[in-house]
Amino acid sequence: MQILTGKQTATYATHSYSREDWQRGYNSLKEEFDYWIEDVDGKVPSDLCGTLFRNGPGLLDINGERLHHPFDGDGMICAISFKNGRAHFRNRFVRTEGYCQEQKAGRILYRGVFGTQKPGGWLANAFDFRLKNIANTHVIYWGGKLLALWEAAEPYRLDPSTLDTLGPDDLDGLLKPGDGFAAHPRIDPGCDRNGGQPCLVNFSIKPGLSSRFTIYEFNSMGKLVRQYSQVVPGFAFIHDFAITPHYCIFLQNPVSFNPLPYALGFCSAGQCITFQPDQPTRIVLIPRQAGIEGRQLGEPAKIFEVASGFVFHHVNAFEQGNQLTVDSICYASLPSVEPDADYRQTDFEALSPGQLWRFQLNLETGEIQRQLVESRCCEFPSVHPSKVGQPYRYAYLAAAHAPQGNAPNQAILKVDLKSDDRQLWSAAPRGYVGEPVFVPRSSGAEDEGWLLTLVFDASCDRSYLAILDASNLNQGPIARLYLKHHVPYGLHGSFTPQCFVESQVSGLLNCDLEG
Repeated sequence: MQILTGKQTATYATHSYSREDWQRGYNSLKEEFDYWIEDVDGKVPSDLCGTLFRNGPGLLDINGERLHHPFDGDGMICAISFKNGRAHFRNRFVRTEGYCQEQKAGRILYRGVFGTQKPGGWLANAFDFRLKNIANTHVIYWGGKLLALWEAAEPYRLDPSTLDTLGPDDLDGLLKPGDGFAAHPRIDPGCDRNGGQPCLVNFSIKPGLSSRFTIYEFNSMGKLVRQYSQVVPGFAFIHDFAITPHYCIFLQNPVSFNPLPYALGFCSAGQCITFQPDQPTRIVLIPRQAGIEGRQLGEPAKIFEVASGFVFHHVNAFEQGNQLTVDSICYASLPSVEPDADYRQTDFEALSPGQLWRFQLNLETGEIQRQLVESRCCEFPSVHPSKVGQPYRYAYLAAAHAPQGNAPNQAILKVDLKSDDRQLWSAAPRGYVGEPVFVPRSSGAEDEGWLLTLVFDASCDRSYLAILDASNLNQGPIARLYLKHHVPYGLHGSFTPQCFVESQVSGLLNCDLEG
């Protein structure tokens, strides 16, 4: 069975969206706010307590000069805190060194990874290899630290109550300046090596003709308890990974990198990455180790080959006997970022959609089975936190409104992997959704909890937070919390049961949510 084949296009009499509406969600938000959310449709659950942190590019231009790609935008953290049926909003830019320099200068000073160049043509950009840490991809609260993540550099630490920037964080001396630390950590809910306690697992990659994968595991206090690495043949361009109790799982996309045009100033590093459709995708399993030394330990990586495709995100992975299952969002190829292209003019119908595929690996025989689980265009998957790395039933995804073809994310989709049932809530025609974040209730079934997602409403150029009942998406939002402004389309976020509202609430509130 072929994983993905060619471009898939679909034509409908009418679309669920307009490109002009969608474009407006990519306007910069330059103001910083701090207020209680009073404009609410519905009711905030009284037992929803804690803080939703969310990260994404808040600036899409520098003093009116547009960036070539939104992924080059400076990170802006939003915090929505819940307590006693009320919600408070705050946003702050991550004041990285590069952000402060460019704001002071009022112009672009750094080249971006995804196509943004300094003014002045190739001569102004040639042999300038400086990276601006934009801290724009993810935000996590772990071990008493709030960290803004961008995979090409070290995290930035923020005050969780005020979102003030405290500076780059080397994780207690673990990272040297400029070291990468991936922006997609996974939390093992019950690590055997930690006495059944949760641990945070993350990675870094040093790519080349061969690529070194380094895995870091931290206990709940934020202390490094394990570090191990392996060298894998080939260039690695990887954003996300999955975990099981015994493995870290990477899909090594079939791409090549030619650094010469980047070095000569003609284009960005990301534009020098070329998808290789005649090469297989590799599934790399790195055994999780018990040691803390930064060297290869124990058995080597297991590598499997499947048909060519591209993966940004994984839903989950789990083991059952000798079989390992990985569920991933797969594309036919890596979308290119052309030097003269305008991302705001994206022709969605000309692109193949991301779809949910399942890979089942027999660890003894090496046999791989794969199947298409969900053909609807989808991205930004989420599962119950207690099911990370474990057999699970429900997947939640941002998705297109229409069941076929490629389109912006306008809906939240629930996939029942046991019954094959589907539930869908759509914000179309004028709403555009972000990543759903699953917040479990204190106890209950796998789908007992809430989904939190920010929605850009083009009808009023504002964003609202939709609170959905994860057990019943069809009924629509329990509540819509309208902000006073829009929030540009973001990337990733996380939820903590601690409620951070510094000036309005005395002390740190802990809602003690389990799971």
